[in-house]
Parts: sequence; structure tokens; C-alpha cells
Amino acid sequence: MIETAFAMGQGAGGGQAGGGIASFMPLIILLVIFYFLLIRPQQKRAKNHRTMVSNLKQGDRIVTSGGIHGSISSLDETTVTLEIAEKVKMKISRGNVAIVLQDTSSSSK
Repeated sequence: MIETAFAMGQGAGGGQAGGGIASFMPLIILLVIFYFLLIRPQQKRAKNHRTMVSNLKQGDRIVTSGGIHGSISSLDETTVTLEIAEKVKMKISRGNVAIVLQDTSSSSK
């Protein structure tokens, strides 16, 4: 009985058939899916945000990442001075600008 059990077992080297690239295909497919669903859209958003921040100019109405609305009164390399009310100004980092609002008063005329 024991001899029969040994005879039914696999011999040396009788493991997976095919091997090679076929065993890596699920991993490659998963990486491609992650690239198109997660990595690429995030890179596009980051590029659009960098472009928006570099194109800021004085007078633009913006919203910060904290939700503060205001108008840009001055700019420098790393900061934006934001006027949130008459004679109330605050400095924020350029990276904290979330949205540049469209001026609706000039488009309605």
C-alpha cells in the first residue's frame, strides 16, 4: 500500500506546466488595470493643478483647499495674498489653491 502511494506522487520536476510568462500574466494584467484606473488619472489631476497654480494672476477669484473664498491681491513665488473681505488679507501657500472661479459679472454683460 505504501509503495502504491509513492508511485502515485509526482516525480521531481513535475510541477507546473507552462511556467515562464504565463505565470506572471495575472500580475501584469493587474498592474495595467491599476495604471489606467488609479495612477494615470491622478497624474493628470496633478498636472492640471500645477498648471492652474502657475497661471494665477492678481484679481483672480479663488477657493482654497480649506474652503475659503477670496480674491488674489498679490503673488510671489510660493505664497498668495488673499483678500477675503474688505481690508482683510491672509497669506496662503500656492499649493492650497483648489479652484479658480470664473468671473460671472463680466460674462453676463
